[in-house]
Amino acid sequence: MRNVTSSPRINDVEVTSDILTGRGGLALFSRYLENIGIFELLIDTFGYIRKTSKGLPVWILFKQVFCFLFDGTSRHLTYLDDLKKDDGYAATIETDPKNMASSHTIKRFFSVFGWLCGRPFRSILRQLFIWRLKLERPDEIEFTIDTMVMDNDEAKKREAVNPTYKNVKGFQPLQIIWKGKIVDGIFRGGNKNGNHGETVIRMVKELVNLIRRKYREDVTIIIRCDAGFFDQKNYKAFDELGIGFIASGKMYESVKEFVQNTHQSFWNEYSNGHQVWGFTEFGFRCDNWEAFYRAIYTCPLYEGQQMLLDFARPENVILSNIGINDDVLQHCSLERKEYWLDPEVIIESHHQRGADELPHRGFKDFGFEELPFKRFGPNTAFYYCMLIAFFLSETFKEDVLMDVIPITSYATTVRRKVIDIAGKIINTGRRIILKVSHATMDLLKFDQLWENCQKPPPILS
Repeated sequence: MRNVTSSPRINDVEVTSDILTGRGGLALFSRYLENIGIFELLIDTFGYIRKTSKGLPVWILFKQVFCFLFDGTSRHLTYLDDLKKDDGYAATIETDPKNMASSHTIKRFFSVFGWLCGRPFRSILRQLFIWRLKLERPDEIEFTIDTMVMDNDEAKKREAVNPTYKNVKGFQPLQIIWKGKIVDGIFRGGNKNGNHGETVIRMVKELVNLIRRKYREDVTIIIRCDAGFFDQKNYKAFDELGIGFIASGKMYESVKEFVQNTHQSFWNEYSNGHQVWGFTEFGFRCDNWEAFYRAIYTCPLYEGQQMLLDFARPENVILSNIGINDDVLQHCSLERKEYWLDPEVIIESHHQRGADELPHRGFKDFGFEELPFKRFGPNTAFYYCMLIAFFLSETFKEDVLMDVIPITSYATTVRRKVIDIAGKIINTGRRIILKVSHATMDLLKFDQLWENCQKPPPILS
């Protein structure tokens, strides 16, 4: 028989007293959280929860929840009991082993949050948004408002889990997205549609006022939304705020009839390099509306090299107040005004809505849809913890990992390439050192990533 045994061979297995970890990259994220100042912000907001000196400080609990989410090994809180016994994991996230929280500790912590706990969490999330605005200093801010269904169909009964428009039972939070980040959110039951009550108007108004108060009064703001927000009260509120909107309209028969009777000379073509759309522009309002808005009707003419027949062309109506409300572009330069008034720019911006929904996919890849608690209050708090941790994971890629991994990478990719690396933690000469292999050091430039973690831009600057 041919000898196919590999050499050298492992002859036995033994236990080592060395402190080892399989999540060496979490040290980067842990140090990043500390140096941006997120824990001070959490203490200022939630420090009141700790009534006595007994138990773990609030910031340590939040830190372990954020690291648990960023690690992503398990979505079950009972996994924390395993981590509590792992000295290597504790050392990696720079936490004393005696301060590692069990699953019961975390459950008790979240049990103190009630139905109305969302506002302080939203305050933190919006402060993070202002932090990034001040770093990037944009003259124009484009964001999207949309709902996201969290499928809890297979979970045990959860308070406020209701049927959603996607034919599953779950939650349906309303969220605002800016440059791949969820910058504000309202956690809601599944039966709350996108345009429920006055939530949209209040949410947008609060965020716009915050931007003008904490960032700049003269910034141009454009909001995108789909047909689920097709409502005169929303558009009127956007007008009164002096912000532009680019929204999906509804394909009424009167619109179809008007377009069919439009002379060919009023039609133009728009191309994104891959597909061609025919479009025409007109004024639109519903019968009981107070104002007209700019409407652009579009239908694709080509799919690849194949021209579409009339019956196969998906039609769309885009509504906007850009060019109607002078306040929207009042702070723009002449060049930028001409840019935004171009109907092709409005069409292009509207087509960005597909990309705007990618953060929903990224959020679900980072966290999970089935929330761990039966009561709505604790699930609300856990949802916002996921939002904040997801936001920080995105800024972590921008501030620390930009040289080794694309910032568009999903959490799974970051975990496999950066977090799941072997390390050895030693304590020598009053110093604690994380050692990684030569291959990891060279491939990830791990020493440079560690330097990036030391001086990230602080939140409270």
